[in-house]
Amino acid sequence: MKFDKPAIDADAQVALLRSRGLLIPGEARAKHYLRFIGYYRLAGYSLPLQVNYNADGSHRFLDGVSFDDVLDLYVFDRKLRLAVMDALERIEVAFRAVLSQCMSERHGPHWYTDAGLFVPTYRHDKFIDVLKKDIGDDPAKAAVRQTFIQHYYDKYGDPPLPPSWMVFEVLSFGTVSQVFKNLLRDQQKPIAKTFGLDGSVLASWLHAITYLRNLAAHHQRLWNRAYTIKPIVAKQYAADLTDPRRFYAQAVMIEVLLKAVSPDTHWGDRLAALLAEHPKVRADRLGFSADWQKRPVWHRA
Repeated sequence: MKFDKPAIDADAQVALLRSRGLLIPGEARAKHYLRFIGYYRLAGYSLPLQVNYNADGSHRFLDGVSFDDVLDLYVFDRKLRLAVMDALERIEVAFRAVLSQCMSERHGPHWYTDAGLFVPTYRHDKFIDVLKKDIGDDPAKAAVRQTFIQHYYDKYGDPPLPPSWMVFEVLSFGTVSQVFKNLLRDQQKPIAKTFGLDGSVLASWLHAITYLRNLAAHHQRLWNRAYTIKPIVAKQYAADLTDPRRFYAQAVMIEVLLKAVSPDTHWGDRLAALLAEHPKVRADRLGFSADWQKRPVWHRA
């Protein structure tokens, strides 16, 4: 089938939405948001507000739905991404520090160069290649080096690579999470214990966090999404992870890890306040139950 849909301007977009039953009392305002957010991006928030869309593909809006209802979902989701990114930053920084410190104390500052600390199936040589590229090991790529990496190369020649606490500040979090996943189980244990989890569970959660972080960083929709990278259900949190495809499971994972990093975290309160600020947003589409705040995982010590 050949794609032959033409681009249409803001006037035509408003007319199309009205023809499908969407109430648009402020046309100039609607055009402004369509211009600066985009019809296609907003469309992702409008589908659940349409009649039997998943059943027959029609685009007829439910009675009484207005442009502001669609915009409210978009604004809520934007704020949710910001809250998620704030939490994940703290978790990511903490995990980098714990991993590097723990392994450096046990095996020295250049532990990551020892293939014997990793499972036999791990392509350790490929990891070192990625690491060298990321830190700018090649003198021809010296321009990409962080200041502290350049200082190491300027001052030291042996070992040829910088210590763990420098290198793991530069690597992508995806690479960092894969390093942990492929450590031998007895190497994972003391690191995972810091976060109150089993090594395999923490490895799974880090993978899920990397996926969630990439979604949020690239401004993808978090609301009403089925998450393809799902966290393993830890036994102690099984009651809260009954559907790991929903955002609620992602939120539980964040809350648990944040409490390990900052026991007095108010991130759950921030989440509750955001939902209260947007009462028309259906929390059940995120996987939240009506009494979610009463569950033990959200209680502060």
